[in-house]
Amino acid sequence: MNETPHSNTIVGWREWVSLPDAGVPWIKAKLDTGARTSSLHAFDVEEAQHDGTSMVRFGIHPWQDTGDDAVVVELPIHDRRKVRSSSGHTEERIVVLMEVVLRGRAITAEVTLTNRDEMGFRMLIGREALRRGFIVDAARSFLGGRAPRRIRRRNRGRTVRVVDRSK
Repeated sequence: MNETPHSNTIVGWREWVSLPDAGVPWIKAKLDTGARTSSLHAFDVEEAQHDGTSMVRFGIHPWQDTGDDAVVVELPIHDRRKVRSSSGHTEERIVVLMEVVLRGRAITAEVTLTNRDEMGFRMLIGREALRRGFIVDAARSFLGGRAPRRIRRRNRGRTVRVVDRSK
């Protein structure tokens, strides 16, 4: 994956990001320096073995409060980690590597998969990803712009896209 050079890119506390490996052009993310690892809302999580490689298949709902534009992704399992939520609950999560584009910069991030249905954002970008030259301005939002409304409406009806990075 392409890593852009280190620079100080100012971002707001919430931004629209894209996940090119998953075919997700826009997903609203909270940038949280208090969280170590990034996390993504995932549903129908299934583990499998492909040619001796541990894989995970999961669905992503990129838009809050709707199943429109659901995407199914298959990626190698990078790790498993115990993660403590802000409420103090600890759970073991699967970790995958994903390319995340934030304010035009592509980075590879370790992303844990979890159910974020009750959370205000489908994705959380943690400090491990942010330390690659991003500065969070907690008083600002959407410095990279908003997802165009026509795109939010246009893509409805697409159901599945599978990405297999094991090849």
